[in-house]
Amino acid sequence: MAIAPKLDIPLIDFSPFLTEDPMGQQQVVADIYRACHEVGFFYISHHGIPQAAIDGAFARSQQFFALPLAEKTALAWSSEVSNRGYIGLERERLDETQPGDLKEAFNLGPDVSPEEATTRGLPLVQNRWPADQADFRATLTEFFDHCAVAAGRLFRAFALALGMPADFMLTRHVTHNFTLRLLHYPPLATAPQPGQIRAGAHSDYGTLTLLFQDQVGGLEVLSAQGDWISAPAIPGAVLINTGDLTERWSNGVFRSTKHRVGLPQDSQAGRAELPRPVSNHRYSIAFFCEPDAEAVIDCLPTCQGPGHPPQYPPITAGDYLLSRLQATY
Repeated sequence: MAIAPKLDIPLIDFSPFLTEDPMGQQQVVADIYRACHEVGFFYISHHGIPQAAIDGAFARSQQFFALPLAEKTALAWSSEVSNRGYIGLERERLDETQPGDLKEAFNLGPDVSPEEATTRGLPLVQNRWPADQADFRATLTEFFDHCAVAAGRLFRAFALALGMPADFMLTRHVTHNFTLRLLHYPPLATAPQPGQIRAGAHSDYGTLTLLFQDQVGGLEVLSAQGDWISAPAIPGAVLINTGDLTERWSNGVFRSTKHRVGLPQDSQAGRAELPRPVSNHRYSIAFFCEPDAEAVIDCLPTCQGPGHPPQYPPITAGDYLLSRLQATY
């Protein structure tokens, strides 16, 4: 059974955005405003993503990470521009001041066709799929689509919470510039380096993130008071957090909160070496939502005024994402 989260991270019933209940939506919007302003994280229940689709995505994730290392590295992530493929252990440093993270990942997203690349001046980006695993591609493509629909509903709620028209964010996420990331935190066979953890402290880069977790736990969120709060899985709920670009859009009204995945409690991190692997495998799936690459992120008119001028200069979403990825790898 999951450990109940502290009250700092609220649980919001999102069903009014599935049933189109206007009065209920007003309460959801108020709850999201409060959560994003005070915490930067919240859980949603009744999000509309079928549990079977979530279970299928986790099953395919475990199947992929169990492959031989040579098969995974054949699909290796190659550049910040494509941001697709396999990322091996310690390859990524989410906290740029610390050693590489003790995790592996696999990124996928929408393919950019040659025609679209030519028309919109975008790089040609294609997913890298494991061979002989047709169910992997089909299952994760379907799951991606479910997440995109849920994100669209959240965009409406976020826009309304910021006092903007309901379609404000939807019209800036037309290309579904989203990244689905499978994550695996293997058991630790040796002691980590000083300062090394499973995922370093960081904020997410885009608009918002949907996070699905198993029951192993380890995710921690930095509170406004500077305390690390546990954010375990809640059955039937998805964890949502605000990203950097929403913080910039909102002029800091919505927080892009730092979070991390700590070491398993039985890692005995102070020892020079461990006599045996410790802890269970941990799996999670993140769905990162970034605006269209050419979308200009500028301070919203509802989030500025006398005594509260814009804090951030305008920037395109594509330029910001590229700068953050370049710093991470």
